[in-house]
Amino acid sequence: MNASLSLELPSDLLQSARMTLDEVRLELAVTLFRLEKLSMGRAAELAGLPVADFQACLAARRIGPHYDEQDALEDAAFLQQLMMRA
Repeated sequence: MNASLSLELPSDLLQSARMTLDEVRLELAVTLFRLEKLSMGRAAELAGLPVADFQACLAARRIGPHYDEQDALEDAAFLQQLMMRA
């Protein structure tokens, strides 16, 4: 069961940060990936990017991959979900 969660931000927050909503999503995804809270696939999904584009973003920031057995299992499960949707 996949649940959705909404996050409310003050309307002027994005203006103060001079960021778009997509940029905030990307920064959150990068940070959670760097802290090893999300796998590459899940972080890319949060950022709204294909995995290859997310990897390029990480490379530009000199953030290397951290990929262990758990990441592989999560990515395999995520790919299976995507295949079932198609």
